[in-house]
Amino acid sequence: MRILLVEDHLELSHWLSKALRDANLTVECAHTGADADALLHTQDYALVILDLTLPRMDGLDVLRRLRARGGARGSTPVLILTARGGLEERVQGLNLGADDYLAKPFELAELEARVKALLRRSQGGVAAPVQRCGQLAFDTVSRMFEYCGEPLSLTPREHAVLEALISRPGRALSKEKLFDEVFALDDDANLDAIELYIHRVRKKLDRRPEGGAAIATLRGIGYLLQAREGQ
Repeated sequence: MRILLVEDHLELSHWLSKALRDANLTVECAHTGADADALLHTQDYALVILDLTLPRMDGLDVLRRLRARGGARGSTPVLILTARGGLEERVQGLNLGADDYLAKPFELAELEARVKALLRRSQGGVAAPVQRCGQLAFDTVSRMFEYCGEPLSLTPREHAVLEALISRPGRALSKEKLFDEVFALDDDANLDAIELYIHRVRKKLDRRPEGGAAIATLRGIGYLLQAREGQ
């Protein structure tokens, strides 16, 4: 799941990026408001974490322009993360369409909890926090997979592939869409890398065929996570 972190403090940006990647998220970074605005014009993200005090465009202007676009991109969830924690600015940010607000300094555990809650809410996962396919289960609160009742060990990119598939039940995802979910724009990778990660995830699912989950290849369309026949 790909998110955009907009933070001009490079040390903080690096630290937050690492923490979010450790939580199995794909993170892209922008360090100016103008760069963030340009990315939000052309890229799809599951969430934006947005500082307010930014060079080349204030964070509130980035938020205002995002919401004015409308459509799917215009409704991307936004978590404001800033040292400008006054009541007036919090109200202004929320009125402009921010979904949540966290003032600096903050605890990483609280940020991770808010990020998970926003991602879960944006996927309509409040009523069904566990997504299933056969005996494969994904807990949208802990963001962990279980297979046949046991934790499923996955690398961050394997996790991103499987999460993208299980979160869209009954839908095939193209190689291009999976690539966007798994890799950031500055990652040194091409579309062929998706086939590698699909192969690795398949091997881990096939170790327990009684688990009833498999990834099907639909020629010319993409990949589909489905229950095995008879499961």
